[in-house]
Amino acid sequence: MYKKNYLNFLLALIPLSFIAGNLIININVLLIILFSIILYKSNVFKLEYFFLDKIIFIFFFFILFTGFYNDYYIYVNQNDYSVWSGYIHTIKKSIFFSRFLLFYIILRFLIEKDKINLYLFFASCSFASLFVCFDIFYQFINGKDLFGFGIIENTRKLSGPFGDELIAGGFIQRFSLFTFFFLPLFHSSVFKKNFKYLVLLMFVIFLSGIVLSGNRMPLLIFIFSIFLLIIFTDQIRKYFLQFMLVFALIFSLFFYFNSNFKSNVQNFSKQLSTMTGLILEKNFNINNSLNKFEGHDSYINDFSTFYETWKLNRLIGGGIKNYRYYCHLRSNKKLIYVNKKMVCNMHPHNYYLEILTDTGLLGLIIVSSIFIIILYITLIKKYFTISSLANNHIITPFIFLFLSEIFPIKSTGSFFTTSNATYIFLIMSILIALARKENFIEKKG
Repeated sequence: MYKKNYLNFLLALIPLSFIAGNLIININVLLIILFSIILYKSNVFKLEYFFLDKIIFIFFFFILFTGFYNDYYIYVNQNDYSVWSGYIHTIKKSIFFSRFLLFYIILRFLIEKDKINLYLFFASCSFASLFVCFDIFYQFINGKDLFGFGIIENTRKLSGPFGDELIAGGFIQRFSLFTFFFLPLFHSSVFKKNFKYLVLLMFVIFLSGIVLSGNRMPLLIFIFSIFLLIIFTDQIRKYFLQFMLVFALIFSLFFYFNSNFKSNVQNFSKQLSTMTGLILEKNFNINNSLNKFEGHDSYINDFSTFYETWKLNRLIGGGIKNYRYYCHLRSNKKLIYVNKKMVCNMHPHNYYLEILTDTGLLGLIIVSSIFIIILYITLIKKYFTISSLANNHIITPFIFLFLSEIFPIKSTGSFFTTSNATYIFLIMSILIALARKENFIEKKG
């Protein structure tokens, strides 16, 4: 029993570790891996691996291959960069990223073999997301949050407990959905009496928190997630009108009485229009794109630079986290800055564009195949086929959070950073494990 309690506790710490920062996230992930191996030894690897697992393994081996290839290429052709970053710079990053393969295998084992339950995890996600919202409210009213972090100057965003990182809205969007399921799944007798009021109250709190954070894409993704819940969840669907009225009221109040939110909405609308024009005109030339859209948000510049960067390594990519280096290359032989005003970012702010530039067309095909298979064995089987998965309600938030996370048309952080990779493989591992567990029960029955 103590084994289960200990691992439940470590899993429940994950949302809190996102508030504490990347160092704590890494420590938490490594502790889960380490103690799972200590407690269950080689048994953690004794899973029934199926086709999807093999594709995931291929993806990680492919990352290692691109790392070796690109370090050799950079050493031969751009020795100055090799000396500056180290001769095996990409290889080291690729090997360290492999910890997420272990994380995936171990979480699958723990869920499939009933070594942990998800009660504490749901409770922790609910507490953490509510805490971030109330911390943002406190910061909005008092100018400082509960930890003493002030509002960053010359910005329209509130960071809450994240200090100088303006990511509070993204955190709320990623973890708040579990709150809508915590009480009905684990305390249904208490929840039934006040279902309507509690759901609407939580919606108001989370929506207001994201709006005040100033993070526009998380706001859209949060609304998208709620919309999916309304469509696919019978309990919530009947409150569609109330959700729409509450959303319209909150949006109108902030738009007309909060200048920061109004400015954010207007700027975001302009950026979407600009991005649409870039795509429709197929204007992927860096010089032309930057000249035409100069003065707009840096995400547009990042989008416009990815195409020339990808062309340098079309098939296998430039290796993970090498985007900034290859972004400045105009040829395979010489480092030439394409535009003096252009500053290449660390990544192109979209998972798929980053995967394309870092692992090439082959990497994108592998990742897309993984995502499509996961959606088939979860979303499609649960809602569009006759399956026992239809009665599994604990999997629901994981399905919609995964779908929201891999939504192709959105700006994102880097796929290969600690926080994003941890979240993606956390949701993905639990999702696959729950689906496989249900499939096993179905076959056994």
